[in-house]
Amino acid sequence: MANIPSAQLLIPSIKSRHEVIEQIYAQKIRLGLRWTDMAAQIGFSKEWTTAACLGQMQMNAEEADKLVNIFQLPPIAKLWLQTAPSKGSTVLPADPLLYRFNEVLSVYGPALKELIHEEFGDGIMSAIDFKVDVQREEDAERGDRVKIVWSGKFLPYTRF
Repeated sequence: MANIPSAQLLIPSIKSRHEVIEQIYAQKIRLGLRWTDMAAQIGFSKEWTTAACLGQMQMNAEEADKLVNIFQLPPIAKLWLQTAPSKGSTVLPADPLLYRFNEVLSVYGPALKELIHEEFGDGIMSAIDFKVDVQREEDAERGDRVKIVWSGKFLPYTRF
């Protein structure tokens, strides 16, 4: 908690991680920033940086400090960015794009599970030792496509 005046810790201007996320969005719009530009400044992928800015990743002090400076946030935001988040949600998303991810997993999930088990054996794909890459794939004939590549470590179930 060094470098933050004690008065700001006693009566913080930001009272939750959610408020930090709202301020990040507001500043992103106000300052005309792009997720890819912020990722380059922080030194991580655009996917990880965006997830962190949306409250799904925990940052260390140096990363949080960079983000606070980029977004011109109050110093107390640095502490919220360093707390461990509650990840995911139990509610189905209403946003059409996010809902499509659920739809894709509902339709293709069982097949993907079978193919992973056939290739690797009984286990799971890690969402912790995990990378994701989002790209635009140009297709003049059918229209541009979204290409998402997931890469997660395979974790076999152990017998005991």
